[in-house]
Amino acid sequence: MTVRLARISAEPLDLAAHLQAVEDPRMGAEITFVGRVRDHDPDAASGVVALEYTSHPDAEKALHALAVAAIGDTGAIVAASHRIGRLEVGDAAVIVAVAAAHRGEAYEVSRALIEAIKHSLPIWKRQIEADGSTTWKGLGG
Repeated sequence: MTVRLARISAEPLDLAAHLQAVEDPRMGAEITFVGRVRDHDPDAASGVVALEYTSHPDAEKALHALAVAAIGDTGAIVAASHRIGRLEVGDAAVIVAVAAAHRGEAYEVSRALIEAIKHSLPIWKRQIEADGSTTWKGLGG
């Protein structure tokens, strides 16, 4: 199991850096997932204009552990990051890149990791709507 990148960052996320981190001649498949801030939410009364993410001090360590668990015994390589701070519509909030010997494993690891991030990574977001209202969403939200 190889986690080459597990980072919580206040800086913009770089997809190319994640792809470079998982490059390996033994791997035949690369999968990427980019989660972006969207301009709407089913629970929002008006349009979404921004998200503000905050994290627990151990979030980076937790992200690494989630990546290790998602890899399991597949031999996949993972690079994953989550952004914190204020993000505008269109900004990348999370990037997961996975390289594996075969596409099935790459898809499996990628999906397992993004679901684990969504439900278990200690990061919270404050959703800011166009009408000025805000909503806090925690793990799994």
